Amino acid sequence: MPTPKKGLLLVNLGTPDAPQSGPVRRYLREFLSDPRVLDIHPVGRWLLLNLIILPVRPAKSAEAYRKVWTEAGSPLLVHSQQLAAAVAQRFQGEYEVELAMRYGNPSLPSAVQKLRARGVDEFIVMPLYPQEAASSSASTLARAYEVLAEAWDVAPVRVVPAFHDHPGFLDAFAEVARPVIAEARADHVLFSYHGLPERHMRKSDPSGQHCLSSASCCDVLTDVNRHCYRAQCFATTRGLASRLGLSPEGYTISFQSRLGRTPWIKPYTDWVLPELAQRGVKRLAVMCPAFVADCLETLEEVGLRAREQFLACGGESLTLVPSLNAHPAWVDAVVRLVREADGAGAAATASPRATAAPREPSPAR
Repeated sequence: MPTPKKGLLLVNLGTPDAPQSGPVRRYLREFLSDPRVLDIHPVGRWLLLNLIILPVRPAKSAEAYRKVWTEAGSPLLVHSQQLAAAVAQRFQGEYEVELAMRYGNPSLPSAVQKLRARGVDEFIVMPLYPQEAASSSASTLARAYEVLAEAWDVAPVRVVPAFHDHPGFLDAFAEVARPVIAEARADHVLFSYHGLPERHMRKSDPSGQHCLSSASCCDVLTDVNRHCYRAQCFATTRGLASRLGLSPEGYTISFQSRLGRTPWIKPYTDWVLPELAQRGVKRLAVMCPAFVADCLETLEEVGLRAREQFLACGGESLTLVPSLNAHPAWVDAVVRLVREADGAGAAATASPRATAAPREPSPAR
């Protein structure tokens, strides 16, 4: 029997093609039209998107993108491309590797087409989000299944699951962070994650009673909250704090990038920053472990705006710890995660019509 040829799809959220209003508007329209992102009534989503968000936000987001755009292009795309190239080099033909974006370019259909043109007849899909959420991992998997199911002969599909507490991911991020925190002489570390509406957390609670029911609901991962994005963020923090030798008083968790008037998960990063300054924190290091590649949310929202806010509140310095990008330790971890998922056999195999698990991104990454 012929040996199947395997392809690896590395999928990140997406980015506009250029830091101008037109490309940003196209990106936001595709992104925010996703019912897993704006999970409201379709009529309300259309009105919100076309009458409120798209007339105003593209220009503001384009201005923010211009502050971090590089000669090579969008930081998220550039770092993701470098990661894909490094992973492909490590696999040396064991897997054909392609990068795709859930929204924007390179699109999932184009990446799947390239892999099929190279003879791939089995697929591994790796959503590049450490924690699960409906608007990132679930949306990515649902779209990947849809694209793969368009073929007459539907190929077998395996999925690399969320890796929020995987030793390879945690070890790699700690390796990146350790020298940066030491050089900054940081007296406190802030773990700032992308935020989500509280209702998204509650939708992931099968009991309907546990989520956000107490201040300690996310302190331990259990069968009830194992798909909870906030609980997974707390688990990531515990793993990184342990590896970095941080005491419980030496770090704080917060959530950034909230949008709109509905309650999002707390505490909010822009509320925590002045509180830390008032407590006497002077040299703050910020890690963003919801992102494996530096992007608008890390470079502009934290590296520029959060730094300005913290200094205005009396802090002396705010140092952004770089994301994993294409760091060799992260390349090693990706290779390990893929091989583990592929070696898990039938239990790791998903049908292109399977349901996916939940997370959420931001309106401008």
